[in-house]
Amino acid sequence: MNKQDMADEALFLLLHNEIISCVYKAEGDADNGKCITKLENMGFRVGQGLTERSTKDTARFKDELDIMKFVCKDFWTTVFKKQIDNLRTNHQGIYVLQDNKFRLITQMSAGKQYLEHAPKYLAFSCGLIRGGLSNLGIKSIVTAEVSVMPACKFQVMIQKL
Repeated sequence: MNKQDMADEALFLLLHNEIISCVYKAEGDADNGKCITKLENMGFRVGQGLTERSTKDTARFKDELDIMKFVCKDFWTTVFKKQIDNLRTNHQGIYVLQDNKFRLITQMSAGKQYLEHAPKYLAFSCGLIRGGLSNLGIKSIVTAEVSVMPACKFQVMIQKL
């Protein structure tokens, strides 16, 4: 990783943390649900834009699995500079994307006391995935789960139209 990439990554992490801080200050720490919704909606819009930009010169995707592979490889690499570590599916519209070293929570301690704060650091990313999929014609519900820091699992449930 060259100096420019390191600087870009540091700026992205700082911006992400500052966005979370500003949303929680503006809404008040007591209204956690409203803050998470706002962060996810921000991520949704960014995900739509990133997908639009990164797929403008690519061929159409064959199927849902092909789109999920794109999200795990190209889309994730664009945002987080690495691919998803594991993609699983039950072939019935549920996908689990696992990132064993999720960049947005690696700065937090590995202690259990920080697990309760993880959802606010994952809401934007859930929105990113949902927005990216939406732009590719897939309506979904995305949730995130952290059991051991900094590993993170994103569960994507495809909503059949």
